[in-house]
Amino acid sequence: RRQKRVLIIGPGFGAQMNPAQTQVVMQAGFQVHWVHHIPNPEEAEFQMLPHVSAIREAIDQVRPDLIMSGSKGGAYTVALWQMGYWRGPTVLINAHPSCTELPADVPIIITHGDQDPVYPRPRAELEALISTGSTNMCFLYYSSTSGTLQSGHTPRVGDAHNMASLINFETLPRLMESVLCPEGPELHMMRTWLDRLAPPRMEAERMLGYTPQQLRNFRVSPQRQHGKTLDPEDLLFDVPANSLEFRWVSNAFRTPARDASTYGTVARDRWARMHLVRIQRIENQEQEEAGNVPYFNSVKNSCEGMGIEFVPGVHTRWLFHGSSAIDSIVSNPIQGFQPLASGSQGEAVWGRGTYFARDAEYVAAGPFCGMPAADGTRRMLMCLVTTGMSCAGDPAHHGILPLRKKPHRYNSSVDSVSSPEIFIVQHPGAAYPAYAITFAC
Repeated sequence: RRQKRVLIIGPGFGAQMNPAQTQVVMQAGFQVHWVHHIPNPEEAEFQMLPHVSAIREAIDQVRPDLIMSGSKGGAYTVALWQMGYWRGPTVLINAHPSCTELPADVPIIITHGDQDPVYPRPRAELEALISTGSTNMCFLYYSSTSGTLQSGHTPRVGDAHNMASLINFETLPRLMESVLCPEGPELHMMRTWLDRLAPPRMEAERMLGYTPQQLRNFRVSPQRQHGKTLDPEDLLFDVPANSLEFRWVSNAFRTPARDASTYGTVARDRWARMHLVRIQRIENQEQEEAGNVPYFNSVKNSCEGMGIEFVPGVHTRWLFHGSSAIDSIVSNPIQGFQPLASGSQGEAVWGRGTYFARDAEYVAAGPFCGMPAADGTRRMLMCLVTTGMSCAGDPAHHGILPLRKKPHRYNSSVDSVSSPEIFIVQHPGAAYPAYAITFAC
C-alpha cells in the first residue's frame, strides 16, 4: 500500500461530514492526495469543464494509481471518464445518477446501499450498470437489507448514503486494494474474506484441504458397491482425539472469527468452556461422487468459462450447518442437503436455499441444531461447500441468482460482501457433510 498513490476528489467524500470514512483511508497506509478546492458539481448553473481541468492538473502532478470519489463527487469522476482524462482504477462511493455507463477496460468498483435516500437506485439497475463495463474488471459492492424474522426483527440493514459498512473490518481499504489487483476486483475481494478468519482457523482449514480430492486423504472405509442401503452409523467414523485431524477440525470449530458477529453468538467465556464430545468423519462415497464432485467440477468449469481462476479456499469454503435432520443428510446416497430435510427454508431472510454459517458459535447459539439429547449434547455438521462466485443475498431471491456473465449465474449468495457470516446455496450438490460434531455448552 505504501507504494500506491490515491487521489480523492474532495466534494462529496465527507472529510468533515463523514470523518470516520476519511480516517479509515488515511490510516490504511496509502499515499493519499486530495483535490479540495473545487465546488459542489450539483450547484445550479455549474460549469464542469474548468473544474475538471483542475482535477486533470492534479492527476498530472500526483500521477495516481487510483482515483476515488463519493456522493456528489461522482459527477466529477463521470466527467473525467467522458473527457478521456482518466482511464485508471476507480472507486465510486454511491452510484451518482449521472453514471449510466462505464468506460471500457477500466477497473471500477461501485459501492451502494439499498437504504440510500439521496441516490436511490434499484439493485437491478446497478447490476445492469456494472455489466456495461469490461468483464471481470468491474464490481458492485452492494449493501443490502435482510428479510424479517418471524419475531419481527430485521437482523441486517443495508447502508444509507453514508455507507457505514465501509468503515468496518477495513472494508474500504480492501476495496481499494481490490480495484488495483490485476486478477480483478471481485475475485480479490472474495480472497480477503479468508483474512477475516483467525490464524488458527485458517491453518486448520489449509491442512484439511479445500477440495473433494484432498478430503479423501482421510478416508478409512473401503470402496463400496453403489446402490447398497446403509444406516447413518455405517457412514460415520470416529476421529481419534489424539490425531492431527481431530486437532484441525477442533480448531476450525472452536476458533472465533476476527470480526464481531452481526447476529450474536454464544458468549465468549461460555464458548471457551464448550466441551467437544466427539468428531465423526462422514464417508458417504455415493453422495460425494453423485452429487458433490460433479457440482464442484461444473462450478470450476463455469468460473473458467468466465475467465476467472478457480481457487480452492476462495470458491470452496469450510462452513457449519445445524439441523434436526442430520441422519437424513448423512445417509442420503445422492444429495444430502435438500431444503425440506435440512430446514433451510424456515427463515429465508436472504432468499431461498440452504444456509451455512462461517462460525460454529453462531449455529450453536441458535435453534438450528434441534433439541439437545438426554445427556445435554447437540450435533452440527462441518461441511465443505462449493460456493463458487458469491453475490449479495436478497430476500427476493427465490432459488435463481442473478446473471454474472451470460449465461453464467452466481453460484451462491452471502449476507455481507464485506465480511460474510452466512452463505446460501441453491444446489443440493454444493455441500458435502464432512464431519458430524457432538458438543455441549
